[in-house]
Order: sequence, then C-alpha cells, then structure tokens
Amino acid sequence: MGLPQDKLGVMIGLDEGSSSARISRYETGVHEPAFNIACKLAQALQVDVAYFYCEDDWLANAVLRLQNLSQAQRSDLDAWLAGIVPAEPCIN
Repeated sequence: MGLPQDKLGVMIGLDEGSSSARISRYETGVHEPAFNIACKLAQALQVDVAYFYCEDDWLANAVLRLQNLSQAQRSDLDAWLAGIVPAEPCIN
C-alpha cells in the first residue's frame, strides 16, 4: 500500500519510536505478531486477517479476491465448491 513502516506501526497503536523496527521484524519473520496485532494490521491494510496466515502466494491472492465478493457471490462460490471438493478438517 506504500505506507512507511513507522506510519503503519503508529496506525495500529505502536509506539512511534519503535514502530518501524517492529513492523520490519514482522515483515521479515523475525517475530510473529500476536493475533490482535495481526487483526489491527489487517484492518489498516484493508485485507482479511487470514491473508497473513496463508502458506503460499496462490492462497494469499485467493484470499484477497474472495474478500471482495458480495454475499450472493460467496454463496454461489460456496455451493460450487461444495459440489467439487468435500470439506475436510485441518489436521496437522
């Protein structure tokens, strides 16, 4: 979105003096933000929080596309997906 790290950090309530360093650590994976911070980042960046937890770029891009669907489009897509792929629980 073209936001400097320090501005993004301040937008989500981080201290101005450390916001750039903290955002940098989140971006590089040195630290993982707590879920409540991830939610604030998602809101500031106008993405669904699920975007941050995708394991690959394909899924992350799908999340970006899906978040903009209307409720009717979501219902149609859900029905279509249910017909081709059975839902399975996430098992690690």
